Amino acid sequence: MGQLDGRLAIVTGAGQGVGRGIALALATEGAAVAVVGRTASKLQDTCAEISGRGGKGFPVAGDAHDRDDIQRIVEESVRALGGVDILVNNANVHMKGMGPLLSIADEDLVQSFIAGPVSTLRFMKACHPHMKARGRGDIINIVTSAMVRWDARNYGLYASYKQAVRSLTRAAACEWANDGIRALNVAPHAMSPALKRWTEERPAEAAEFVKTIPGGRIGDCEQDIGRGVVALLSKDLAYLTGATIPLDGGQAYFG
Repeated sequence: MGQLDGRLAIVTGAGQGVGRGIALALATEGAAVAVVGRTASKLQDTCAEISGRGGKGFPVAGDAHDRDDIQRIVEESVRALGGVDILVNNANVHMKGMGPLLSIADEDLVQSFIAGPVSTLRFMKACHPHMKARGRGDIINIVTSAMVRWDARNYGLYASYKQAVRSLTRAAACEWANDGIRALNVAPHAMSPALKRWTEERPAEAAEFVKTIPGGRIGDCEQDIGRGVVALLSKDLAYLTGATIPLDGGQAYFG
């Protein structure tokens, strides 16, 4: 018996990194998972790993930042799963989100917000009626510790659109509670493919970076982030909603 037996989940950006780690953890605990992403081969790999563990994974390829495709992704996922009661909004394109404010073009700002809070809300709204019909729902939106970084230089755009996601999550937690729906933010810190490349290309900088993590290491996408999300979805934490949970080894301070 898994902690999530009978649960039906959509995880975006699940072909690699944090999204893949979360999808694997949910499926290992018994959830049926629609594995969403742009690259079909990566989705197939994630689903093959899920199947190898005895779980159920369904690849759903699409653009998680396109309005019409989001609706199709949710509808296709619902058909494959038989419904949905867990949504993990992980897909995100940084666009040109890093750099000083004077380098940010209007187009970068608009595209980043479409890829961030706009697409996040579109997924939430598309899933809402299905969750309401099942009488329960859990929304996990992935944000970032850059939102509370003491030195915000070069993080202005990235932090701002993630803060917008954080606010939408809080509003959903308040507005949809009567529908049996919870909403939480998770701010992860894990060895995604991009971070892994950076640590390999700049080992000295990476070593200094790790020193800023009280836990003394960069987290694992499945064991530290995915398993953490499983814990947040457990019945024991059913009263927790509207909060931002850092899974980062103690690096950030969300006071």
